[in-house]
Amino acid sequence: MSSVDRLDLSRFTVRQLFELEACTRCGECIQWCPTYTERRNEEITPLSKIGRYKSFIKGQYGGFLARLFGYHDPTAEEVKSFGQGTFQCTLCGRCHVVCPIQIRTRPLWIAMREQLVTWHEYPPIFDQLRDTVTAQHNISGDDNATRLIWSENLDDRPPTAATKTQAENVYFVGCVGSFYPTVFGVPQAFVSLLGRANVDFTMLAGDEWCCGYPLIISGMKSHVTDLIRHNVDTVRRTGAKRLITTCPSCYHTWKHEYPEAIGAPLGFEVVHAVELLAELIDDRRLTPGPCARPVTYHDPCDLGRNSGIYDAPRRILQAIPEIDFKEMKDNREYSLCCGGGGDAEMADAEITTAVAHRRLEQAQAVGAQVIVSACQQCKRTIAGQARKEKLRLKTLDITELLWETLQ
Repeated sequence: MSSVDRLDLSRFTVRQLFELEACTRCGECIQWCPTYTERRNEEITPLSKIGRYKSFIKGQYGGFLARLFGYHDPTAEEVKSFGQGTFQCTLCGRCHVVCPIQIRTRPLWIAMREQLVTWHEYPPIFDQLRDTVTAQHNISGDDNATRLIWSENLDDRPPTAATKTQAENVYFVGCVGSFYPTVFGVPQAFVSLLGRANVDFTMLAGDEWCCGYPLIISGMKSHVTDLIRHNVDTVRRTGAKRLITTCPSCYHTWKHEYPEAIGAPLGFEVVHAVELLAELIDDRRLTPGPCARPVTYHDPCDLGRNSGIYDAPRRILQAIPEIDFKEMKDNREYSLCCGGGGDAEMADAEITTAVAHRRLEQAQAVGAQVIVSACQQCKRTIAGQARKEKLRLKTLDITELLWETLQ
């Protein structure tokens, strides 16, 4: 690093700067960090990340030693080590839950990633991610006009923005559900459920752009402005009163990032599919059939810890007759990450594999035959690991399980 590569503390809120100082270094967070448990790299721990960044601040902006021996910039080696640990994190937020003083760790880690991007210290594949999302408007690099390819083998193809421009609800499918065949069953099941319940909805088809979440959490938030403005304007043109997602990351981004980014209310409600489905069951517009298999539920990080939605998916499961529902050891706010969050898979695929393996062990420990989640990325990660291990454990999204019971 050169002397001009100084810390940009404007990326941090006043609260976050206080949180850096407030850390008591008790170490309670360490045993709860899923990636540290697998990798044992001290730089991954919340304790280390906060300590390292505080040393950078003191070296450049003050402190007794800096005044005594002179100010200094972080060395290339220090930044490299810090960057490795910061990106080997799934941003699951477990550390926040167990922190005695409730430091909001997830936004803190993202701010640190933004700093690392200005220092050009991040996984090189993130450059490809940035270029793909900004050019193709999705994470896969496919033709964005093919966003509804998953619907082609449905008996009753759903309405599209081209044929239905106005609706009460907009279903925002998301990049993973739109382009990754292993999870096509999620949007297929959800639109089938909406059709069964006679919900008025449409989709944006090729006018749906990536919500920007992958770039926000990679530290490249400055590149999502056009995506956000396009998506908000496109949904507003439909006159929708509600936007629905099956992706917790899309949900969290729309619900929490978008209003702040545009500096105004969206003008419509944002809900996750589990919230709507629970309502439809309560209103008897959907009546689940029986499922006698032992089932467990995996709380997605962005739906549970990061958005506070725990009860709705369990209400759906408990409404299914004859279901044998078993909670895993780590559930709700203490739920273990699937390993596929925080862009960690791109930074270190082996970490994702190890964390997913541990989650599968927890599902097997309660005798589950089916592990259900409410996130297409969680399904993709867990199902992929189960296939690698040749486990007889079925992985389903909650939309798929509910639709199965109705057949």
